[in-house]
Amino acid sequence: MTHTATPRRFAGTLPHIAVALLTAAALAGCSMGGGGSTGIALAPGLSARMDQPGASLDRAQALGIVNAYRATNGIAPLAPDTGLDGTAQALANQYAQTGTPPKTPQGLRVMKLSAGYATFAETFSGWRNNPADAAGLTSAGSKAGVAMAFNPASSYGVYWVLVVGD
Repeated sequence: MTHTATPRRFAGTLPHIAVALLTAAALAGCSMGGGGSTGIALAPGLSARMDQPGASLDRAQALGIVNAYRATNGIAPLAPDTGLDGTAQALANQYAQTGTPPKTPQGLRVMKLSAGYATFAETFSGWRNNPADAAGLTSAGSKAGVAMAFNPASSYGVYWVLVVGD
């Protein structure tokens, strides 16, 4: 997958700075393999490995880190939505079974896909560090659903879907 960079300006209000620093510290630990030397540990739901049978994604923590990133960019948070969680889960299951990225269903603003990362922290870091995906994380929308599916017989094992709607 090819990506191009788009520079962003940081909204310099004190709450945004605080959120940015906490998010950066948490994500720095993620990029160092989990704890790094920041002294700040990732929430268990973000660093839990999903590449095993019975693994369960902590959707609240996953959406929480997305919303922390949105806050650093001056964007309103996304509300969790059980209907969109169901949509994301169906898409993740389809992706894990076929290995083919699903098409964005009508009515959604954004769909972010990823495959192969074992934890949501790794997945989020991949999205955040890819300009096209980062733009999707900060796109307009008011609610979101997130899911993962594990298929040990597939090429990538773990498949991730984030959907954003109104």
